Amino acid sequence: MSVRTAVVLAAGEGTRLRPLTRNRPKPMLPAANRPILEHVFDALIAAGMERIVVVVGYKHDRVQEYFGPRYRDVPLTYVMQEKQLGSGHALLQARSAVDEPAVVLNGDRLIEAEMIHDVIAAFTDHDGTAALSVVERPDTRQYGAVSLRNGEIVEIVEKPDTDEYRLINGGVYAFDPGIFAAIADTPRQEGELALTDTIARLVERERVRGVKTGGMWVDATYPWDLLTVAREVLARGRTVEPEREPSVWVDENARVHESATLQPPVVVGPDCEVGPGTVVGPDAALGRNVTVGANTTVSRSVLDADTRADAGSTLLDTVTGQDVRIGAGSVVPGGRAEVCIDGRMFDDQHLGAVLADRVRADGCVSFAPGSLVGPSAHLHTGVHVSGQIDEGVEVVR
Repeated sequence: MSVRTAVVLAAGEGTRLRPLTRNRPKPMLPAANRPILEHVFDALIAAGMERIVVVVGYKHDRVQEYFGPRYRDVPLTYVMQEKQLGSGHALLQARSAVDEPAVVLNGDRLIEAEMIHDVIAAFTDHDGTAALSVVERPDTRQYGAVSLRNGEIVEIVEKPDTDEYRLINGGVYAFDPGIFAAIADTPRQEGELALTDTIARLVERERVRGVKTGGMWVDATYPWDLLTVAREVLARGRTVEPEREPSVWVDENARVHESATLQPPVVVGPDCEVGPGTVVGPDAALGRNVTVGANTTVSRSVLDADTRADAGSTLLDTVTGQDVRIGAGSVVPGGRAEVCIDGRMFDDQHLGAVLADRVRADGCVSFAPGSLVGPSAHLHTGVHVSGQIDEGVEVVR
């Protein structure tokens, strides 16, 4: 029994990653200098997938316009989830497009192709029994925990309230087409239809294989996680740019001044410009058409497409959206901070600042660690930013 079709769930917004997801879905946020979803597609193709069905919803045009009908000669079929009513509901939208066994996975998580291979092998070796990946993690409360016995799932618990679990649902599945009827028969909880609820019912009624896997498994839940994602991508060399020297990847169309320093690991994307005396890296990723002015330092940071950091700036532990302008002499000192997300405080997070799409910071702007700046905000010369700045706000001294 071969599996050559994949269904990628990429309809969600990612509210805990705001303000970065204000204008695009979570799967289109950068993993180093390429969208997370692009890395997911790469893993699927490496695992032998010949067709990919993509469930889109929130800001779906950002996905469809970026990838089009094919990716690396593999056809992409898009289906729409009009309202985000849970992961099971999202998968159910692919029912008309899938009539054969398929791999199902999330479009917002970085994984290894080997994980997909392992799940498919468990599925095919056991006559099409549903299979899912299992990953060992210390923070099971943030994810769905599972209990495993003799290669079979015996329990699945969504976000447990105890520390007794050590295994989580890795979010890679293999199903036969009967999964759609099973989802349709699953009762909704508070109006939503979760795929894990369907799997829990399958566990009670029949066998579900659990496949312990290792390798890269990185989830971006909060803005500071994008720094971790970039670090993991660079550590594994998951870049498409040529390697100029060990762990230094520079696109052939990028321009790096001879007096600039690239400290590995670092990736410089297409059409970037790095000015004289500038230091970029370690753990830094420059997206397409990023400009870093003279005598600027960018370290442990992700600068997304069309960002410009002018001369004499310092950006540490920084994440920018697209089309951000940072004026000369601006400083993000980085470090540990208390960050507020959706009214919840997170202590001791390593985050300098997040600047969402189209932020304009005039010269000599300084940022307290943990600052979150919403899209299209304008920060005038010399202001000091701390906490959260809402979308479109103008900040003056």
